[in-house]
Amino acid sequence: MFLPRYANAMHIMEGYLSPFWAVFWTIVSLPFVIIGFRKISKMVKEDPNKKIIIGLMAAFVFVLSALKLPSVTGSSSHPTGIGLGAVLLGPIPMSVIGVIVLLFQALLLAHGGLTTLGANTFSMAIAGPFVAFGIYKLTGRSGASKGFSIFLAAALGNLITYMVTALQLSIAHAGASESFMQLLVKFLSIFAITQIPLAIAEGILSVILYNLISEYRKEGVLAHENQI
Repeated sequence: MFLPRYANAMHIMEGYLSPFWAVFWTIVSLPFVIIGFRKISKMVKEDPNKKIIIGLMAAFVFVLSALKLPSVTGSSSHPTGIGLGAVLLGPIPMSVIGVIVLLFQALLLAHGGLTTLGANTFSMAIAGPFVAFGIYKLTGRSGASKGFSIFLAAALGNLITYMVTALQLSIAHAGASESFMQLLVKFLSIFAITQIPLAIAEGILSVILYNLISEYRKEGVLAHENQI
């Protein structure tokens, strides 16, 4: 597992999880996706202009998460775009956007996989958005500027995605030769080399895009930030 070679897969690649863990993460992620579909449907009915921002966030997540840097066999490092989406739409809708993006990448780009879709959805489209949204709200209440709140939400949302991915891989591959803690330390240390600068870059890019979107607030493209 830790030989000096790299996989060009996006997220956790096809076949890298046992059937048990593939099914487990799918079951855990499914309720969030179902609720997310209902939330998006309600949002669009109440304000049709939300279709624009939903489409923009889906494209943003797809493009950023397709920019990969191999980091360890079985996965790769990349920006996610989920932090900004969580700020603008709330974390629940991002579960739907995330699973759609991951599905298209698995089918069209061979990045990730169908059996690992549940695990990848939980790390990037559930854990990441909820942490990003929480950070954004907490920093906002503390009196921090809007730009700093968005930067921190996007950066930490990115990092938590890879912490959860490292956790998933460590749990799935812990055995007699490598304990869970040994694997977790190795995965986290390897991811950190590429992920920390990527998280900082994503935070800066998210602030820039938010400022651009905010210019169209009066036109109804961005009416307000959504709650959970």
